[in-house]
Amino acid sequence: MKNLCTLLCSLGLLFSAAFSASATDPALFLHFPAKDGPGEGKKIVLVGGDEEYRSEESLPMLGKILSQRHGFGCTVLFAIDAKTGTINPNNQNNIPGLEALDSADLMIIATRFRQLPDDQLAHIGKFLNAGKPVIGLRTATHAFTGSAKFENLKWGQFGLKILGEKWVNHHGKHKVQGCRAVPETANANTPILNGVKKAFAVSDVYGVVNLTADDKILLRGAVTESLDPTSKTIEGDKNKPMMPLAWLHTYTSPNGSTKGQSFCTTSGAAADLVNTDLRRLVINAAYSLTGLTVPAMADVTLVDPYNPSFYGFIRTEGHWPKRALRPADFGLGKTTVADDPKGTPKWRY
Repeated sequence: MKNLCTLLCSLGLLFSAAFSASATDPALFLHFPAKDGPGEGKKIVLVGGDEEYRSEESLPMLGKILSQRHGFGCTVLFAIDAKTGTINPNNQNNIPGLEALDSADLMIIATRFRQLPDDQLAHIGKFLNAGKPVIGLRTATHAFTGSAKFENLKWGQFGLKILGEKWVNHHGKHKVQGCRAVPETANANTPILNGVKKAFAVSDVYGVVNLTADDKILLRGAVTESLDPTSKTIEGDKNKPMMPLAWLHTYTSPNGSTKGQSFCTTSGAAADLVNTDLRRLVINAAYSLTGLTVPAMADVTLVDPYNPSFYGFIRTEGHWPKRALRPADFGLGKTTVADDPKGTPKWRY
């Protein structure tokens, strides 16, 4: 019996070690070493995992620009099927590599309704307790769901507490009406808006109702007649007032000991970031939140060709296992093929 117990304990330790190794396997995430640039020495972790807006496509593209054009070291994380090691945005329970946040200077997050295990969430909690800056894209307003909490932060309230807003509604008509960015007059000279003149998103305008006087609105979203960037702003009450589209928010850490700065935009679908000025908005925010001088006209030239998929849910059984995408498929020198969901409207003009 003693020998049996010893054997079982040994097997248990081996299993635990194997699981730990697999959870930190570098094949499960991407790392882009920094080239020379103003961001030298600063690390950014880009956290993806959403079923709808293709963060698995947009975040590697942004990571390439930030690392190769601006000198930030970038790590990109994905929703991963733990059994196969492939990307599956519909898997809400696993984003390996979050321990990279322990030494990061900035988190860019674009998740949607994730329910992660406590050991993964703890890295985000530790990052927030340090008061480090956060950039939230699109569905980051509803980044997590469920009853889990970290100290005083209920993860289902991440958007409201950390970014200043939660999921409210689609203010514009989904997949029909677009979004033109309009600077908030009082804050039009904020450096984050340097070179941001013609930002347009093919994702619709979100409802935003919970910002306070302490939040700094930088852009508002004008609902447009169509997804064509040249389409007119619609007439009527829908744009009176226009919803906030991008803002700065000061958050309180989960342990209540410190304050941190966040920037959020409700644009940020992979298809949105075809727009040069929306890419520049995110790059500018990265500079600003890491304490660097924002360039007058940040270089947001694509490092590799970028052919993103249109947004929409893809829940066909077997779809993601069949694609068998791995983080390495989004590495330097790599370009994936667009995979538009059924019912995609015309949007490439």
